[in-house]
Amino acid sequence: KELVPDRVHTFLERNDLDLIVRAHQVVEDGYEFFGDRSLVTVFSAPNYCGDFDNSGAMMRVDENLVCSFQVLKPVDSNGQRWGGGSRTGTPPRSRLDHRKA
Repeated sequence: KELVPDRVHTFLERNDLDLIVRAHQVVEDGYEFFGDRSLVTVFSAPNYCGDFDNSGAMMRVDENLVCSFQVLKPVDSNGQRWGGGSRTGTPPRSRLDHRKA
């Protein structure tokens, strides 16, 4: 099913929560916010199954409940990490066009 921002906000309000963290969906940059940053998808496996050129990420929550992310950049067939530009961990667009759906 597709996520709907209004339903996410309703769930958070009913359960007195600030954020939903979910996993098990490939996202290009390793993590991705949704619904005015009320939900985040975290995916920890870069180059998922060798079929995707995605980054992975790990989320850290500190004692003040501040979330931060460590991005795990994908590695090409020569063992070289992509990135270094303004969007950490984002592989070249041409590589994304060849991934399997």
